[in-house]
Parts: sequence; C-alpha cells; structure tokens
Amino acid sequence: MSRAIWKWAKKSNDRISAPVDALDFQGQISDVESFLKLTAKMMQVQIEVVDKKIENEIGSLRRELVKKVEEKGAFFENELKKLGDRTDILDESLDEVKNSGFFSKKEFESFANELKNRGQEAGEEGFSLDRVRAVAREIVMKEIEKHAADGLGRVDYALASGGASVVRHSEPFYHDNGISWLPAVRFRKGIHFLAHKMLEPSFGEPGDCFPLKGSSGFVEVRLRTAIIPEAITLEHVAKSVAYDRSTAPKDCRISAWYEGPDGIPPGVAPKVSLLADFTYELEKSNAQTFDVKFADSSIVNTVRFDFTSNHGGPLLTCIYRLRVHGHEPESVALLGANS
Repeated sequence: MSRAIWKWAKKSNDRISAPVDALDFQGQISDVESFLKLTAKMMQVQIEVVDKKIENEIGSLRRELVKKVEEKGAFFENELKKLGDRTDILDESLDEVKNSGFFSKKEFESFANELKNRGQEAGEEGFSLDRVRAVAREIVMKEIEKHAADGLGRVDYALASGGASVVRHSEPFYHDNGISWLPAVRFRKGIHFLAHKMLEPSFGEPGDCFPLKGSSGFVEVRLRTAIIPEAITLEHVAKSVAYDRSTAPKDCRISAWYEGPDGIPPGVAPKVSLLADFTYELEKSNAQTFDVKFADSSIVNTVRFDFTSNHGGPLLTCIYRLRVHGHEPESVALLGANS
C-alpha cells in the first residue's frame, strides 16, 4: 500500500514540476536573448567607436601627408627657383667670359700648337711647365702691348690726335653752373668746344665726354683719311667707376659717305651707306665693338653717329668715345671713282 502511495505521489510531483521547468527554461531563453541584444548593441557601439577612431586617424594621417606634400612642394619650388637663379648667373658669367676676351677654342688650339712646336724645336716631348709659362708670358706681353697701344689693338681712324674731327652735331647739353661762357668760346665754327672729347681716350674718367641734349641726337665725324670701314666701337664709362650710366646711348646707327676736298656741292646728296644698327648694352664691356654689316665696300671719309634713345637719362646723352676701324684702299684711283 505504501509503495502504491509513493508511486502515486511521484507521478503527481512529476506532473506538477513539468510546467514549472518549462517556464523556467523560457525565462532563461528570454534572458539569453536580452543578453545577446545587449551584447550586440554594445558591439555596435564599440564598432562605431572604432570606426570613428579609424576615421580620425586616417584624417589625421591624410592631413599630415598633405602638409608634408605641400612642404615638399614648396621646398622643391624654392630649389627650382634657386636653380633658375643659378642658371641665370651662369649665363651672365658665360657672357662676361665671352666679352672678357677669354681664350676661344681656336685660340686655345693655337696656344697648344705653339707649345707643341716649341717642344719639337727643343727636342722635348709633352708639355713642360716652364714651356707653358714662357709661351703664356709672351702672349700676356703681346696683349699688354696691344692694349697699351689703344685698348683694342685696332687702328682708330676717328682718333682726334690722328687728324679726325667733329664737323657737325646736334644740340649740345650746357649746364649753367654760374660761370659765364661767351658763345665764341663755347663754339667754334658751330662745333662745341667739348666735341673733341668723343674722339680721344677718356681713361675711364666719369664726365670726361661730349654731352648732347636729350635722349636722341647725332654727331658727324671727318676721319683722318678715306677708308673701307670694317667695325665701329662705342665706349661709355665703366660701371665700376660710374656715378650714373643712364646717359649712355642705347639704340644707335652708323652711316657714312665720302666727301671730296671741297666738300659736297650744293644740291648734291652724298652717297650714304648704312654701316651698322646696334644696341649698346650696359651689362657688357664698356667698350663694345660692332662689325659693319651693311657696307658695300664703299670708300668713306665721313661717318654719322645717330642715337634714338639712351638708358633713361632725360636731360642728356654722353658720348665718351667713338672709334671707326677699317683699312685704307690700295689704290688712290679708287677715291676718284668713289667720289
């Protein structure tokens, strides 16, 4: 009997606990779902935080990279500008070397050949230092003699001391410094008393020139004799000693013709030949030589120097020296044919 009662009680307990266990299981499932939702939400928040942090890091890196690129770009731009400036300086230096009379390739080859010939004469091979010094010394002495003669080593047929003279010119510049100069003293046969300055060496002294009024004008020069012109040299004061170089002529023209002993007859126009158009540049040598390009081998004894502008001087233009180079005709008969 007792065993039957125990079995019945066990069956009753089993029937009562089953629903309780089911409810407890559902509650656990609900707790798990809530936990999973909370975990998912927290993970989402963490992901968003990480994404934002990554985005901030990337943005910072991007800004830093852009800044470095801009800095490098500015650096390279500055270096390129320096390189451009150095290139300009190099170009100027090369121009100075070219204008300074430095050895050309032809001159260097001539120098090397001279050394070689000296060595063969002396029975020596190669180039000894003593031989190089000896040849170089001879070249230097020749250059000194040449420049001592007249700076360029070329005959100047417009040299005043050689017989050339100014025969006509535009209005001169006269600075009234309180000293009274009579017209007869200032001019002689219509020629200003300073006109001869442009036909003789100035020795680099500032102001030792022939001043003409304004930024354009002309001068006509009778040469010492009739010649076939080859080149023109225009000289201004050197920039190393000049107070102001704005009075230097800029755009210039040289023309020439031949006049007989009695001059040009009235009503007869001379046969004028254009010798050269050129620009005097301040950054080059103070004595600049221009080859005659338009001459037709005509014989001339009178040249006209025209300038249509200067380098900025509004009041006057200074002519320090004008030189005319060429050679005399072989036959005097040519003079008659030319006139």
